[in-house]
This record gives sequence, C-alpha cells and structure tokens, in this order.
Amino acid sequence: MKNIPEILKIALLSGAFFLSCFQGNAQGNALELLPGSEKLGYHKKLGYQYLVGGVNFRYQGNTMYCDSAHYYDKINVVRAYGNVHIMKDDINLFCDSLYYNGKTKKARLWGHVRVRDQEYKLTTDSLEYNAKKGQAIYRYGGKIESSVSNEVLTSRVGYFYPETKNFFFRGKVTYKNEELSMTTDTLQYNYAKQLTYFYGPTKILRDTTQLYCDRGWYHIPTEEGSLIGNAKILDGSRTISGDTLLYQPQKGRSSGRGHIYFRDTLKNIWFQGDRAVSSDKERYSFLTGHAMAVKIQKKDTVYIHADTLYNLNDSSGNTLLSKAYHGAKLFHRSFQAICDSLNYDEVNGKVELFRDPIVWSRNGEMKGDKIDLFLNDSILEKAEIYENATVLMEVDSGEYYNQVAGKRITSFFTDNELSRTDVSGNARTIFFPEKEEETDTSLVIKRIGMNRLFASDLRVYLDSGEVTGITYFDQPDGIFFPMDQIDPEELYIPEFKWNPSLRPKDPDSMVNDH
Repeated sequence: MKNIPEILKIALLSGAFFLSCFQGNAQGNALELLPGSEKLGYHKKLGYQYLVGGVNFRYQGNTMYCDSAHYYDKINVVRAYGNVHIMKDDINLFCDSLYYNGKTKKARLWGHVRVRDQEYKLTTDSLEYNAKKGQAIYRYGGKIESSVSNEVLTSRVGYFYPETKNFFFRGKVTYKNEELSMTTDTLQYNYAKQLTYFYGPTKILRDTTQLYCDRGWYHIPTEEGSLIGNAKILDGSRTISGDTLLYQPQKGRSSGRGHIYFRDTLKNIWFQGDRAVSSDKERYSFLTGHAMAVKIQKKDTVYIHADTLYNLNDSSGNTLLSKAYHGAKLFHRSFQAICDSLNYDEVNGKVELFRDPIVWSRNGEMKGDKIDLFLNDSILEKAEIYENATVLMEVDSGEYYNQVAGKRITSFFTDNELSRTDVSGNARTIFFPEKEEETDTSLVIKRIGMNRLFASDLRVYLDSGEVTGITYFDQPDGIFFPMDQIDPEELYIPEFKWNPSLRPKDPDSMVNDH
C-alpha cells in the first residue's frame, strides 16, 4: 500500500488547477482585452460584447485565448468558443468551449478538456466547477496522468474539493504506476484525517502480491491499512484471507478478524481461526477461536486444534515451536490425541501433551498425567507416558481389553502402530491370550483365558493390539483364569477407563464439536 499516497498527490494538484484558475481576486470583474482580436463588436439586443479571431484577454487574473468569446458585462458572464486556453502561473487549461459566471463563481467546460501543470495532466470530456461550494466535478470519464512518474488514475466520475483537500473518484476507478495498480469502485481521500478509503470490490497488484477486498482504508502517517470484507492477500506461495485484515508496518504487526485462513504451499502449512495476530519484530503469531493449524508432511498430515494456537518463529518466519491452549486436539490418520494444552517442537519432532492427555493409535488408548510423542516426519515412533500411565487395547470389538499400567510407560510404534511397551514402576498387565485350533475346514483363533500379572518392570510385545510376548525384570505376581472362570473383579486394572466418545473422528469434527 505504500504507493497509495502518490494517488493523493495527483488529486491534490488536480484540485489546485480549479482553485487557481476560477477563483476571483482583487483585480475585479472587468474584462481586459489584449491585442490580437480580429473583430470586436456589441450585440445590443442580447447585451454582450463579442470578439472573433485570435481572441486574447485577461479576466479575474486569468489570461484566456480562444477563437471567439462573448462577454456579458451586466451579469458578469464569459463564454468562450474554439481552442479555449486559460493560463495562470504554471497552470494551463484547454477545452473546446467554456462558460463562466463571475457572480456565482460557476464554470462549465466542454469538449477535450485538459488541465495541466509541469507534471500532471487531467483529461476529461466535460467539467464543472463551483467556487462557492469549493467543488469541481467531471461526470463522464476522466484521466489524471503524471509525465514524471508514469502514474495514471482514471474514473467515470471525479469530485474535487480543493479548499478542504477532500477528493472522490467513483465508477471503475483505476490507478497504475510502475510498481502498483489498483481497481476499485470508489476512492476517497480525507485530508484532515490523512485517510484514504476505497469502497466496492477492490483489487491491488504490487509485484507478485495481489490484494482483494470489498472496501478498505489507508492511513498515511502510520502507513497502516485495512482490507475489509472478503479480504484476501496472495503473495507468492502464501495466501491469507478473512473478514478483515489489518497491516501495521511501523509496529511490525499484522492482524485479522473473522474466518481467518492462511496457507503457505512452499512450507506446506495452513491454519484457520476467528482472530489472528502476527508480529515480525517479536517473531510470534497466534490464532484464537475455532483455531486449527495443519502441517502437510511427506508421509501424512497433522492437524492441531485448540481455543488458542501460538507460534514462535525464527528470523525467516519458519515455525520453531507451536503451542495449543485450552481444549487441544490432534488428528492424524493413524493416531489422535486430546489434552488441555500441548507444545509441538517441529524441529525435533516432539509433541508434549499436558493435563489429562489421551492418545489413540489404531485400537489402543494411552493416558497419563503427561505424555510426550516423538514424530519422524508425521510418523509416530515413540510415546513417553508419565505418572498414572495406562495403555488399553480393545480386542474382539470391545468384548475384552488388553491392559498395561505403571508409574511410567514408554511405548514404541512401527508404522504408527503400537509394537512394544516398556513399563517402569508398579507394572501391571491384563491380557487375553489366544490359541489357534485347526479344524477340518479352517483355522480358528480362540481366547483361552485371562492373564493378570504384577511386577516392578515389564516389557510387553504387541501386534495389532494383541500381546505376543512379555519380558519380566523381577519375579512377577501372576494368575491365569480360564475363560469360564474369570473373576469379574479381575477383568480391569483399577485405572481402567475407555473413552471412545472423546476420540477425534476427523479434522472438521475437532473444530465443530468444540
């Protein structure tokens, strides 16, 4: 938006054209004829003096040339026809015909109207000026050009208020220079507030950056600007959209409100939320309200949702650490998690889950006071579960559950599936071993009973949620129950609680169910 002030400079100088050319001065209203006219006469019936051929006169401080002119001295009106040229200081005005009332201070110009100084030129079909209202208007298309900076502004209608320095351009407004172009329906400049407003569908192009909105504003002293209504910025690989986008360059800060969406195809990330704030100086950004961040990686995609998402960035804008607060949820095609808050160290691939965390992987559910997940790309390789740790695995469609509990559990994964669990401190496990029975026609797998084992430390090997082996590091306390003799009080570990309803089903449900 830094080139918008140049638009205002065009408008200010254009307004000065009208103010300078048509306002009266102390010289009075008398028309002073200069040498050059071929014919001079007086039309007694209509009450005007007429000049024909090479007309040259001075009126109210302006020198005028034309092919012919009528001067009504009683009503103080001048009409000029053919190759009209008005000069004052370094300003020149050209048109085919002109009407000017010295009493009402109203002027009208028709045909190939051009107003220019040493740098700027205004071109239009017709022009009106009212000195009492301090207003100049073109209604049928106008163009303002700079011969120095190659700037061009065009619109169907233009309103100029030179004294107050307020300007309006309406109807297919376009602005171009060597670096920037803008199209909008209405452009307004308020000099007192140093504010530019644009209304209607607006498009701004600068180098590789494209900006769109329904309306917006730009404040010259602070260089702050806002895109409002269907706002969108396209900048190389990055896209950001929202109801309102605010840019504050002097503060190194930008923000957005309402349906915020950001995507970087180069970094393979996108996020959405109700409100976003980003600070280049402090290298952070945060999202609130239905917030979700998405990291697209080689193997798969990770979705993180919470009430508030906070990113800490490096000097290149790359995310070093993501934090999610209040109702955090994580979704991956192969594993999911919920907790109160989480930290995602993207550089080291570590996700820390705090306060009542639960992690699901395939048919397994892990819980503890705190859980750390370790990812390689998007592949879950290991989980560290601290204090009150449990791992539950559903078998036979929820009829039974293989269970592991202890003070601390380290779980290892192969292809995002639990393959080994190491339990340290007060280790306990309940599982239902299987046995293959071969019949004449098929191979049948049957549960043979329930094993309940307690030990100081355990290592449990698993495949698809089934226990395939157990290693004990001290003498275990165990008991085996045949299927028809299982004690109901031994079916579950004391910490058992299965939570399928809390498991995120898909990325959209994480946001919509919040």
